[in-house]
Order: sequence, then C-alpha cells, then structure tokens
Amino acid sequence: MLSDIYRYKITYTLIVINILLYTISIVYSGEVIDIPSKELVDLGGIFGPAVVVGGEWWRLVSAIFLHGSMTHLLMNMFSLYIVGRPTELYFSTKEYLILYFATAILGGLVSISIHPLSVSIGASGAIFGIFGALSGYLFAFRDRLGKQAHQLMKEFGVIIGINLVLGLSIPNIDMGAHIGGLISGIIGGFIVAKYPQKLWLFLLLAIFVMILFYYYLPTLYR
Repeated sequence: MLSDIYRYKITYTLIVINILLYTISIVYSGEVIDIPSKELVDLGGIFGPAVVVGGEWWRLVSAIFLHGSMTHLLMNMFSLYIVGRPTELYFSTKEYLILYFATAILGGLVSISIHPLSVSIGASGAIFGIFGALSGYLFAFRDRLGKQAHQLMKEFGVIIGINLVLGLSIPNIDMGAHIGGLISGIIGGFIVAKYPQKLWLFLLLAIFVMILFYYYLPTLYR
C-alpha cells in the first residue's frame, strides 16, 4: 500500500487536498451532504462577476479544490483515482501538474463564458483535462500500443460518459468546464506525446488562450 501511494504520489496528494478542503467546507457551512452556493463562493468558488469584474482571478485555481456535495466529491475523487494513476505512468510530474492545472483553468474560463452568473466549482475540469491528455497520448501512439490503446480509450470513454451524465444531474457542476478541460487536455496530451521536449509549446498555447479570455470576458458584463 505504501509503495502504491509513493508510486502515485501526485494523484493521492490531490485527493487528500480535495478531501481536506471539503472538510473545511463542512466546518465553514455547517452542512455535510450539500454545501450552499454562498459558502462555496466565500471559500473561493468561481463566480463570474467576482472573477472578471472584481479581478479575483485566483478563484480559477481555488475552485478546483471545492465541491458542492458529498456525491460530487466522491464521484470526482473516484474518477481522479482511476485516471490519475495511469497519468503518472505516461507523463512526468511536471507534465501531469501543468496539464492538470492548465486544463482546469481553461475549463473555468469556458464555464464563465457560457454561464457568466453561475457558481462553478469542482475538480472535474482538471479530471477531464487529464482524461483528454491520456486520450491524446494514446491517439498519438495508437499504432505502437495497438489493442491496449483501444481498450484504454474504450474504458476512458465509458468513465467520461458517466461523468457527463452525472454532471447534468448535480447542481453547481458546469459542463463548460468539462468540455473546456477535455478539449485542452487532448491537445496538450497529444503535443507532449509527440514532442516530449515541447511541453512549453502547450503551456504557451494555453496562456495565449487565457489572454484571449481575459480580454473577452469583460464584454459579458457591460
């Protein structure tokens, strides 16, 4: 068990941080099963006017570790456990973390652009991001990996499908973040797989898209 934790230390660390933040949410709100939106915003959830008009862009990161309910948390942590471990096998620590946070931030920006007045929280944008990254990696080496690639992509497809369906039924989960994370993850994973020394290329592309959102989003509140 200890060797397993050490081998997948990034994934387990992210899971622990998410659980810790949910515990803080329980203490702060006094609720256990469902955390009210107001408290989620107080703790750092994404709320378009606060982010864009108030300049609180840090919420794009803090919201990644907040969850609206016990079901939301358990679903995301199970998904992170399933997909995070193979991510640590295919990508380096630096690649994993950059893909995780960059896709989550891009997902949050897409979320604001689609629902500018909604509260958005959760690790699902990042999780869909590394789902996408693994898919991009497997697609890049589909000929070399053969049946293994097809089987893994089939399994990932099922998990993504379940998350999309459940996401439609749970409040405070924005599908924009899922889609934004997934698409940016596929692009990032493919770039890193094909050009291992060019992680900077994906990072540069992600920053460019973030800058575009930075100038576009204020137009939604005029």
